[in-house]
Amino acid sequence: MAQENLSLEQAIATGLSNNFQVQLSRAGVAIAENNNDWSLTGRAPQVDLTLNANNSYTNTDNPASVVVESSIISNAVVPGVQASWVLYNGSRVNYAKDQLNKQVDLSNEQLRTQIQNTIQSITQAYYGALVQREQLGVLEEVLTLSRDRIRYQETRKEFGQGGTFDLLQAQDAYLNDSTTYLVQLNAYENALRNLQLSMGLTTPQSYTLTDNLEGVETALSYAELEEKLLQNNPDLKVSQVNIQLAEINSDLQRISLLPVVSLSAGGNYTINVSTGSQTFNFGGMANEQDLPGIASRTLRGFVNLTASYNIWDGGANRRRIETAELQEIQSQLQYASQEQSLKIQLANTYATYENQQQLVNITTELVDNARRNLDIAEERLRGGLINSFDYRSIQLGYINATQSRLTAILNLKNTETDLLRLSGELVK
Repeated sequence: MAQENLSLEQAIATGLSNNFQVQLSRAGVAIAENNNDWSLTGRAPQVDLTLNANNSYTNTDNPASVVVESSIISNAVVPGVQASWVLYNGSRVNYAKDQLNKQVDLSNEQLRTQIQNTIQSITQAYYGALVQREQLGVLEEVLTLSRDRIRYQETRKEFGQGGTFDLLQAQDAYLNDSTTYLVQLNAYENALRNLQLSMGLTTPQSYTLTDNLEGVETALSYAELEEKLLQNNPDLKVSQVNIQLAEINSDLQRISLLPVVSLSAGGNYTINVSTGSQTFNFGGMANEQDLPGIASRTLRGFVNLTASYNIWDGGANRRRIETAELQEIQSQLQYASQEQSLKIQLANTYATYENQQQLVNITTELVDNARRNLDIAEERLRGGLINSFDYRSIQLGYINATQSRLTAILNLKNTETDLLRLSGELVK
């Protein structure tokens, strides 16, 4: 399969475009922005067109009236228009708009949190794959040395300077190194698959990682990290917005104690058609007449001003206000608790980061020493100054040293990523 180059930046970009949680969070932002409109706060008047069809049947028998009997069917059509507008409700409109603004802020911070988690997952998977690749390279180097050693022992045996035992030892080392190499190759391929999984890819791709592990360390200051944590950490930002939403909710509940003044205006036009019969009684003489079905028309208009003030509701409003104030205190306590927890987490992670920096330095020196020791051992083996067992021991020491260094670099990079996540630096 053709190999496609893949940098960490490209992996992150692909992962952010494919991650479903990020897409859901972006959709949440779009919904909040769409809802952030004055039209949803009750600021503008509401105008309704109405159309009523009223149908009735009336049968009357009243000897004391001039119309002693009537049987009437009425059909009326009443089109109309009505407008209502809240003139005063304690600035509820402004508070409602502030609430919508904060919902947008909350959605954006939740999106930043999801993006940051996705970036961290991809970054750690990418460098995990790089470590597996580097370990594979070390084993490939050792495998080459073992292959050269077999050729050397075969040459010695051919000229009578070596025996079958030395050749078998070299072949045994080569077979063991081949097994270890194949196991490591599988581990590297699994790491690539894990990387693609974190990128949200559904079909396997063949990638060549273009970044490297060298120079991954970043100069980090604890004081700067703590300051950035308090300013930029998305989780703290979410808690801050929740405090502001709780404060707005308390204000909205207090407004319920204020009077409400509203204005309504409108008009309607009634067309009524009546059919049937009526019996009139004038001086003891009954006279029945049929209604001809003539339509009557009525135009009606109105302008009304309404003011209401709740004087008693069993204490429900007061109870809602107290609950809102308690929720406000609760959100403040949650923020304080989260801030304390994140500071402790930052301190522990930074201490681990400093320790791992020292481990990287130590293991780097260890690899340098093991590399020089392996070169010297190879010369001494060819000179007959050491046996194959000593050389194999030194060779395994070199493998262990390089693996220890690569593990230390990976741990350092993962810890560095944790620090950047805590300080909100993963999302620029």
